[in-house]
Parts: sequence; structure tokens; C-alpha cells
Amino acid sequence: MPALTTQERDRHLPELEAAGWTVAEDGASIAKTYKFKTFPMAFGFMTRAALYAEKWDHHPDWSNTYNTVAVQLSTHDIGGLSDLDVKLAKKMDELA
Repeated sequence: MPALTTQERDRHLPELEAAGWTVAEDGASIAKTYKFKTFPMAFGFMTRAALYAEKWDHHPDWSNTYNTVAVQLSTHDIGGLSDLDVKLAKKMDELA
């Protein structure tokens, strides 16, 4: 999986940022925090997202505290962002 070029990353950024994703200063990852009404809703989101992460063999760095899920996406093999990060970010927004 190749890293996104600067032009590809810049093409995706407006849509991701409009959805609440932030880009790391070095451009190597994106992050978002989801807040749900209850713990079961947060855990359910993580469970649904985990099915896609496993299917696509692309696993997020994330944590859960009660009703909050903090997510960071990066393609570790390449040390930066790839199409898989954009794909998983969009799917997570859809699932939330």
C-alpha cells in the first residue's frame, strides 16, 4: 500500500476535516474523537468498526473511556497515510 502523495492527501483533507478529523503536524496520521450517549453505544460503534478493520486488515489506534472513543489512523507499514486510512475514516463516520 503506497503512501498518499501530498496532492492526494490535500484532495481528501477538506472532506475529512469537515467531518471532524484532524491531521497531525507531520501529516502522517489523522485523528477524531467520537462521543456517544452511553457506553454500550460507544462499544457497539467499536465493534462494528472492528469488523471492517479486520476485513480490510487495517487496524486503528484507539481507546475508549465510557462514552468516548478516540481514534488515530495511520498506515504503520509505510509510516504515513494511505487510501486505507481515508476509507476507514469514512466508514467510521458512517457507522457513528
